[in-house]
Amino acid sequence: MKALRIHAGPAARAHIAAHGLRPQDVRTIPGAAGGPKGLILGPIDRFLFGDWLSASNQPIDLVGASIGAWRLANACLDDSKAAFTQFEEGYIHQHFELPPGQKRPTARQLSAQFGEGLRGFYGGRSTEVLRHSRFGLHVITARGRHILGREGPARTPVGYLGAFIANSVQRRSLGAWLERVVFSTPGAALPFGTRDFRTRQVDLLEGNFELALQASCSIPFMLEAVHDIPGAPPGAYWDGGITDYHLHLDYANTDGIVLYPHFQRAVVPGWLDKGLKWRHKPTGFLDRMVVLAPDPEWVRGLPNGKLPDRNDFARYADDLPGRIKAWRTAARESERLADEFAQWLAHGDASEVLPL
Repeated sequence: MKALRIHAGPAARAHIAAHGLRPQDVRTIPGAAGGPKGLILGPIDRFLFGDWLSASNQPIDLVGASIGAWRLANACLDDSKAAFTQFEEGYIHQHFELPPGQKRPTARQLSAQFGEGLRGFYGGRSTEVLRHSRFGLHVITARGRHILGREGPARTPVGYLGAFIANSVQRRSLGAWLERVVFSTPGAALPFGTRDFRTRQVDLLEGNFELALQASCSIPFMLEAVHDIPGAPPGAYWDGGITDYHLHLDYANTDGIVLYPHFQRAVVPGWLDKGLKWRHKPTGFLDRMVVLAPDPEWVRGLPNGKLPDRNDFARYADDLPGRIKAWRTAARESERLADEFAQWLAHGDASEVLPL
């Protein structure tokens, strides 16, 4: 049984049939939100950014939300392989100490610990990310509007209820409650169209790098919003996955490939669309996309028969070693994804590429 499935849009499949998939073909790499699910992409990340793409020299846009933004920021560090390994180990071993009598950490505690972790990870290294010679990083956040413009114990639940209802009717209606704010490497144009959703672009700078990354990972009700990020419009900023869960965007490249290491086949537009199955289908936005995803049957062979996810914090509430073992096993097993992708690149059999 193979671990990896390769899916592609019609233009990407035609390109692979004619030319194969070469490192110089890649123009954009997305990184999805999804929390611990992203752990299985570590081996592919190390292969892509540490080995395969080094055989080319074209500029590449990296577009990420939440954990995907953190992964792709690591790709821009001088020693990306070491950064991906450090990130994986730190994520697997994360633990939240609770005061006696407290059953779960508060959003404030989680945000404080997460912010401290980001500062420890990137302290003094944001310049490496922002000055990368080839990669333009785009960190997606969701900025609240109107009632969601500031976080509050009453206004946040009411605002997100309104956002949920509006999004259920029409995705564009979500823009009345939240807008997409993209923090980009200075001078890097957005690699996707923005007619689908209200969007702003601001410069990603040393003075806002860690705050923008923290905002992109700040899940509502689990972590606190990040307010008033320097260089950006004032307001409350949340997880970029709310507006762009799997980066189902109108990618602008007309001649290259959008190469997408992902943890599933479907590219879901926003976090609020998870339960709206009719929005999980491919559109013309994905015509030039190649998705590298695990085979569902292989996933069933992982610990607990699934990918790592946030529910594991509750499942292993009093068993930190058990969670670490399960997550480490999943990360180790996912080395097969990178190995099989490298093997496919070597023989380039287009018949193995499935429709997206």
